[in-house]
Amino acid sequence: QVQLVESGGGLVQAGGSLRISCAASGRTFSNYAMGWFRQAPGKEREFVATINWSGAGTYYADSVKGRFTISRDNAKNTVYLQMNSLKPEDTAVYYCAARDGGALWVRESLTDYWGQGTQVTVSS
Repeated sequence: QVQLVESGGGLVQAGGSLRISCAASGRTFSNYAMGWFRQAPGKEREFVATINWSGAGTYYADSVKGRFTISRDNAKNTVYLQMNSLKPEDTAVYYCAARDGGALWVRESLTDYWGQGTQVTVSS
């Protein structure tokens, strides 16, 4: 089992920045690829970004490419999502996710573990 706990969400003005974190525990962190998904009110959960086990590979949704950066610190068992140039449409609950085996993924159905989520609200 892997436990994922997100932190760092909050309220920010449009154009601002925010970094959210996800601390993992329970099993060897570097065995897992990590990712972020989000769910806006009234919408389905969607893929945001993913990073492979070593941190050398990343992939982003088109809607956040160039504005968001995913990174990880395997020594701290933590994955981060740096969000810049935030827009009101980025408002959502952001979920940390883990996939066994270390490879990048975008499909929710391939996720092995989920965090509880952290709210990010961007005001206009």
